[in-house]
Amino acid sequence: MEINFIALLLAALVTLVVGFVWYHPKVFGTIWMRENNLTQEQLKTGNMLKIFGLTYVFSLMITMTLMSLTIHQSGAVGMVGGPPLLDAAKPSFAAFMADYGTAYRTFKHGALHGFISGLLFAFPVIGINGLFERKSWKYILIHAGFWMLTLTLMGGIVCGFA
Repeated sequence: MEINFIALLLAALVTLVVGFVWYHPKVFGTIWMRENNLTQEQLKTGNMLKIFGLTYVFSLMITMTLMSLTIHQSGAVGMVGGPPLLDAAKPSFAAFMADYGTAYRTFKHGALHGFISGLLFAFPVIGINGLFERKSWKYILIHAGFWMLTLTLMGGIVCGFA
């Protein structure tokens, strides 16, 4: 199972692209700023290179996780010890991969798993943090919606093209 690293690098950009749109003042940015008691001036004081650079690094980490969640063949590769041991795998592994190596490797399938990850993992994590931080439901839903959309698109790209 070959990995398309270009697809992973592009999938990691989704976080930034969706974030630029989602948190734009004409979409949810104004509400998000109000819920955080932030102003445009305060947001401009951050180190944008650090923020965007680390966001991209963290997004790459997410794409690696999404590979195991969206590409079911990853489990089969893991069962034989990972890529370094593929050549030593039993003939049944080669037969399995010949029959099912591309099964469910579509954008649609990855998007479904990405959405489920957003709904059943990201949303609860954001919700728990938001509740303890005494944030509003608007705040929680804005962030959860962002991650559900982002993980849906990232999952689709990872599964369909990586």
